[in-house]
Amino acid sequence: MKEEFILLKVSSLLSNEVDFERGWKKLNYRLPTVCPSPIVKTDAIYWMVDEKHPANDGPVTCQSNISGRGGVINHSLRPGFVNESWDGVIPRECESNPSILRLSGGLKWVEAHEPLHKDIDVNNTCGIGPGMPFANTVLKKDPSIGVIGLVPCAVGGTSITEWAPGGFLYKNMIKRTKAATRGGGKIRALLWFQGESDAKTLEDAKMYKVRLERFFKNVRHDLELPNLTVIQVGIATALGPYMELVREAQREINIGNLKYVDAKGLQIGPDYTHLTTAAQIQLGQMLADAFLRPN
Repeated sequence: MKEEFILLKVSSLLSNEVDFERGWKKLNYRLPTVCPSPIVKTDAIYWMVDEKHPANDGPVTCQSNISGRGGVINHSLRPGFVNESWDGVIPRECESNPSILRLSGGLKWVEAHEPLHKDIDVNNTCGIGPGMPFANTVLKKDPSIGVIGLVPCAVGGTSITEWAPGGFLYKNMIKRTKAATRGGGKIRALLWFQGESDAKTLEDAKMYKVRLERFFKNVRHDLELPNLTVIQVGIATALGPYMELVREAQREINIGNLKYVDAKGLQIGPDYTHLTTAAQIQLGQMLADAFLRPN
């Protein structure tokens, strides 16, 4: 297979994604020989839509661990190269259910199935994430909910500043979320699992709390949902040395109606960044418990 290498400005040696004006494009490029680290991707967003017609509009998410990398394998043995595929294994907790829908990339409601972000995080290899185990657990514990609609919005490898209002990612998330409610659905929660990229520099780590609180407030304002439930996931890994500063900021977010779920301690895959399939299932169940827990 022919390999193509394009010289472009990249945001990080630990990313194979480049942010163009119109969104995200994938690069396959060779890292400098002085940098033996493999290319990895992280971060993602999710909405839970609990829709009345055709679904109960529930959560949305926002970085690669929520986009789903469970079961994704890098077959390349060469440092700095990525040749990924998903193993296709779908555990029982992640199986499709006629009562679980997802908003597709074309803004159509379809029956949800793994990988949830396949047509959203299009420049990454998606696998198992927490979305399906979350929805299956919610319905198992509270069948009265009826139909759950998931609105995937996650893009791997992004920092909080890239989700600022006016940017491509933020505008796309708001557009998708509003589209999910056109049939009479109700947005029930925002599932947020992001921050690994903000641990790269001390400045970003120190500013993370202020930026994240501003983001949540902007989302609530633009969706006209001042009391929207936010379920914040504490990061388990990081792409820099300031993970604990970011985690501290996540624990101390003070915006009201926010629930905290900690991913630290869950099993991490061989790339030292993304959660394994088993860990994604566990996280989805933790998110479901948080969602069902009274405020």
